[in-house]
Amino acid sequence: MRRHFLAFTLFLVACLTMSQAQAKEQKFTLKSPNGKLVTHIVATDKDEITYDIVYNGVTIMLPSHLGLNRAYGKGVVSSMAVSKSSTATIDEVIASPFTRQATMRNHCNELKLMVGKDLCVVFRAYNEGVAYRYQIFQPCKVRFEKVEYNFANDYEATVPYVINFDEKNHEVQYNSSFENLYTTLPLSKLDTRRLCFLPLLVHASHGVKVCLTESTLTDYPGLYLKAMGTATPESLPGFRLEGEHAPYPKTLEQGGHNNLQMIVKEREEYIAEVNKETVMPWRIAMVAKNSAELAMNNMSYLLGEPCKVADISWIKPGKVAWDWWNNWNIGGVDFKAGINNDTYKYYIDFASKNGIEYVILDEGWAVNKQADLFQVVPEIDLPMLVQYAKERNVGLILWAGYYAFDRDMEHVCQHYSAMGIKGFKVDFMDRDDQIVTDFYKRAAAMCAKYHLIVDFHGAFKPAGLNRTYPNVLNFEGVAGLEQLKWAPATWDQVQYDTEIPFIRQTAGPMDYTQGAMHNGAKGCYYPCWSEPMSQGTRCHQLALYIVLESPLNMLCDSPTNYEKEPDYTRFVAEIPTVWDETRVLQGEVGEYIVTARRKGDVWYIGGITNWTERDIAIDLSEIEIGLLNAYGTIYTDGTNAHRKGSDYDEYGIMGMTQLKVHLAPGGGFVARVSRN
Repeated sequence: MRRHFLAFTLFLVACLTMSQAQAKEQKFTLKSPNGKLVTHIVATDKDEITYDIVYNGVTIMLPSHLGLNRAYGKGVVSSMAVSKSSTATIDEVIASPFTRQATMRNHCNELKLMVGKDLCVVFRAYNEGVAYRYQIFQPCKVRFEKVEYNFANDYEATVPYVINFDEKNHEVQYNSSFENLYTTLPLSKLDTRRLCFLPLLVHASHGVKVCLTESTLTDYPGLYLKAMGTATPESLPGFRLEGEHAPYPKTLEQGGHNNLQMIVKEREEYIAEVNKETVMPWRIAMVAKNSAELAMNNMSYLLGEPCKVADISWIKPGKVAWDWWNNWNIGGVDFKAGINNDTYKYYIDFASKNGIEYVILDEGWAVNKQADLFQVVPEIDLPMLVQYAKERNVGLILWAGYYAFDRDMEHVCQHYSAMGIKGFKVDFMDRDDQIVTDFYKRAAAMCAKYHLIVDFHGAFKPAGLNRTYPNVLNFEGVAGLEQLKWAPATWDQVQYDTEIPFIRQTAGPMDYTQGAMHNGAKGCYYPCWSEPMSQGTRCHQLALYIVLESPLNMLCDSPTNYEKEPDYTRFVAEIPTVWDETRVLQGEVGEYIVTARRKGDVWYIGGITNWTERDIAIDLSEIEIGLLNAYGTIYTDGTNAHRKGSDYDEYGIMGMTQLKVHLAPGGGFVARVSRN
């Protein structure tokens, strides 16, 4: 935004007050539209800024500092002295066409604080949480950003540690695929040596949930948080999480996975370069009265920058027949399966027969270790496959390593778009310093220019980019089903599945890649690269198509396995990937969740449980489907699903006012319901 930014309607007198008790200390009170969430912002007499969070009269977060250390040439500025303030209310409905709902309400109260002539701090209070960010008006280098969450008590937290850890080399933690299971401990017991990536969850008093993440993460390094234990200054009693950022890369070297990555060899003494007026990421604290409410939080999307793609009519979400997870394993054919034309024709025929929109050519179609997307292996005839797929109403998506894609991005996009390729799955960034976050924005814009959809794999969490560039349909940043090709039996995917809808998914969609047909009941799972399996029941896998959000959603297993159960496969293929409306009906972090999603006049209701079997009752009046006129189909865990994970039942439902479902350990269910 420009130096003289436009203020919104200025009437926040009732919600925003400023104390004149001290000449230098200024106090502001910013309330959410419903008044239940309050943050007290103080510009202190030490030229610092603090804010707290109070929910329903209970202090959740004590005063916590924020700040920005900037270098202008040889001069360094860290003062946060406030020179003036302004207020506004924002209330608008925005389109959200490729998400959990068709539109979202963006409703909040806002406070802007000018800090000298070069900086503005913007706070927003939503009914669903508190956020702040900086606007910088002059070029500078950001040496350090102070991010602090100083909680009122020793609450439990559910956090994902960065996997790479070396006690003698802190640097390795900045290289991350952002895939790990969660650890739940009191704040005081978290490992103070290890970085946590976002989102992460704090379980506050009276069931209140606080989820921390960020949005508008472009051209600035991603935020990590680390626990500080109980050793806090007397002025800040409590239990703290503090922010950390990867410093700006000074020297890079090609290497890593199949020579497709850029490895940081040396870093600068600052975290970001700002070369023009810019906005920095929103620091978000989502606040919800319970788990189910948290799972519906839209702040990450709302705080993304508005859409920059004028025409989005060409963007097509949908399902993808995927090759890599099932290791190109198809049977009953007279050719050798693998990365070749005959195999991909088989995948295309399977997709066409079942109304699946896309087939992906994952790693292997381009010559290995060359990082050159114009070197196609001789076994693949891409123009022929594109034409073959087009004739069958199927689009092709190409996998691309990060460096191979970035080194000649426009030429790659122009060439393959002209050929008829529909998009790219870009993989192995495995960092979130400023250079990489800028790459996401450039890649999204370039792909939009050439009408290409994007799936960012090997990626950090979504942070609003899918609002700005809606051709970005998916992000990984999740320990998805691919882990079960190699993870030991101690890896608990089922438990993780009941946590991510409340934590990782608050940031946005995820490339989890569900759909396994070989399903391991408790104690039956084992890792297998070539013929992998899931943990939990078949209906648990099926329900993930409803519980998890993924506008570009994989069918991860082999076409051969799906073809053995055509009715089930047809049901999976017909599940939408974007929705008009979503409601989380029940749930508790790490226990279970029941989600209802509507597309047109059809509702899908899906639920999963952890390893605890449970009985669930669902009042259909909660989704207003017409009750006695309702009909549909339900898939539930079979009688023996507790010992044979693939066991399931399918039956029709008619005229019910309530659904009663039994979930086996690691189980799930899906109901498709509409009106007569």
